Amino acid sequence: MGSYTVWSCLKHIPQRLAGVAMVAPVVNYRWPSIPKSLMKNDYRREVLKWSFWIAKYFPGLLHWWVTQNMLPTTSVLEKTPANYFNDQDIEVLKHTKGFPMLSKEKLREHGVFETLRSDFLVAFADWDFDPADLPDPFPSGPEKSPSSVHIWQGYEDKVIPFQLQRCLCHKLAWIKYHEVPKGGHLIVHYEGVCDAILKSLLLGEDLPMYKPKAVVTEP
Repeated sequence: MGSYTVWSCLKHIPQRLAGVAMVAPVVNYRWPSIPKSLMKNDYRREVLKWSFWIAKYFPGLLHWWVTQNMLPTTSVLEKTPANYFNDQDIEVLKHTKGFPMLSKEKLREHGVFETLRSDFLVAFADWDFDPADLPDPFPSGPEKSPSSVHIWQGYEDKVIPFQLQRCLCHKLAWIKYHEVPKGGHLIVHYEGVCDAILKSLLLGEDLPMYKPKAVVTEP
């Protein structure tokens, strides 16, 4: 959910950045650069559209719905995790007590609910720029900058489709795109992946299976 802030920094203050690594960053379906062919049969688009509308115009109703006890609501992740996570993600969740910020107890706190709601609205609203139009924030010159921008994405991510990340990185050749072959949405929790992210960003070292890959998109 922090990708809006990161993309904004890359647009407005790249000179203040030493480097960037985003892990399964949000992709906004409102970006003009996303081909309609990639969105046509993507059910996530409709889910996000209605969720955005309710969060924007009926925040009170949304708060009641996610915190009430009369009907099952936020237990969807627990009842049908396979709809959102792959096998490795589910193994991670077995050793994690869910997402604390998304528990009913936490969501009853007005500050927590409004923080998550405002982040959601910013991430999926109309942006004043399209990331695909950004120039290289660290162009090479007489003294090549050691700074770099990385995107890490799981091939089996059911929350953020890898096709959308590939499309974006195909347009932005200066991004180092890393795709974890059997990775889901929780790749940052996989053994060795967090270390690989930091080594790639800070030391320029890439493990064989996580080396930046050329992005090829279907027409």
